[in-house]
Amino acid sequence: MPNSFSDLRIVDNFYQTFGFFPMPTTLISTLCDDGLTTLGAYSLIFPYYIAGKEYYAMVLECRNNSNTATNLFKNGKCAINFIPDKRKYFKEAVRLGYPGDTPQEKMKECNFTTEDGLCFEADPTTPRPKVIAEAFQVYECTWMSGLDGAQDDVFHEGYSGPYRDFNGITSEAGAHFILRIDKILIKEKYKHTILNGTRHCGFPTIPVDYGYRDNTKFWYTPFRRPRSAALPKGKGLDIEVVMYSADRADDKIKFTKEACEKLVRVLRVFLNRVLLSCVNWARGNDVVLITDEHMDIINDKRSKEKNK
Repeated sequence: MPNSFSDLRIVDNFYQTFGFFPMPTTLISTLCDDGLTTLGAYSLIFPYYIAGKEYYAMVLECRNNSNTATNLFKNGKCAINFIPDKRKYFKEAVRLGYPGDTPQEKMKECNFTTEDGLCFEADPTTPRPKVIAEAFQVYECTWMSGLDGAQDDVFHEGYSGPYRDFNGITSEAGAHFILRIDKILIKEKYKHTILNGTRHCGFPTIPVDYGYRDNTKFWYTPFRRPRSAALPKGKGLDIEVVMYSADRADDKIKFTKEACEKLVRVLRVFLNRVLLSCVNWARGNDVVLITDEHMDIINDKRSKEKNK
């Protein structure tokens, strides 16, 4: 049987010029020297450290002479703002993503509202860029400049290296930033969806950038009602599902595998609720790692409450 595909040569910006690559639509806020928060549109922003490290991180790919890169090289703080699907928001993102304008020119007529994030509320002594109030979700981040020896990288005209492998100035035109996630901000409605069970009506309206663009337009797909697909029979609530959910129940309190094994009989719709009740018990008893012995105590307590 003959191959059904055609070949395309690989060129610079291949994801955008010679392919269709689905990406997030975000605006990254950074802090200028004069204290102004400026916004830049980015889609090359992806999870990087997701488990097994002492922190979680994203990776940003951008031009090394952009306003965003310049500000990150200087103060290392940013916020990744995920904007909802509205045509006026996407048009504004396209405008904010166009290179060449100064931050002051870009922000003069910006139609987004900015406000202090939760990091600034927790530590007002550390300057932070503001976040977008219209965003449904925001990651406040710090650039981990020490990775790959990038702490002294600052782009200037005529810069000829050194070029890093994965963090800092990585090429004549590009830069990568490993961004530690300091706080995740989310609107209350969507927090409720995450913690209490996902339904289609609880999703934010998330636009998807096609990646592809021609010489005159950017393309994206508007949000539609999300669809779900059931897990195969017999694959419902196994230990991996429980461990996955338990690891996300709290940022400090964790569960052993043995503790998770005692939850495999819980109906999936009630799993998050049960995990949160275990977390609340652990907080009240100064426990940071819930073991199977702790689960026995929690189950005994729950049984006594039911009997009452």
